[in-house]
Amino acid sequence: MDKSGTAAIVVVLLCVMLAAMALSWWARKKRQSGYAELATVPTELGALLGEYSGLYLASTPPEEPLNRIAVRGLGFRARTTIEVFTAGLVFIGDRFVPATSITGIGRASYTIDRGVEPDGLTVVSWTLGEAQIDSYFRLDDQEGFLRVASSLTKAGNT
Repeated sequence: MDKSGTAAIVVVLLCVMLAAMALSWWARKKRQSGYAELATVPTELGALLGEYSGLYLASTPPEEPLNRIAVRGLGFRARTTIEVFTAGLVFIGDRFVPATSITGIGRASYTIDRGVEPDGLTVVSWTLGEAQIDSYFRLDDQEGFLRVASSLTKAGNT
């Protein structure tokens, strides 16, 4: 086989792989379409308790840290500043988690695309409609965030 034949096979295989990836992402989003819409950021957020820069990594169902939620703007990793208000958390600009929805804040060691030192990630557990969600962050000041944001949990502890 000549070089052009080999190149054509490689291009076809790459196109098939890209199509399969796009189809699987579309199927994941379709399977997850039942998740409720995110709450809109209210005009009155209360007092700003702190701002913490870092990375938003992923959101997953609880106990499934390798099963990414791909809908409602939660599907992609992004640099963010997570703002802690008395009304809740704001991250990636317009993602809002009301304080009444937060069920826990703690630490984790891995999630999709990211494995770090033990307890190097911050996890926020919250409810979205009927669904439980864990959102993972890699924050520059994890200790500060945990100290401030733990006051928002229903139990008041991490």
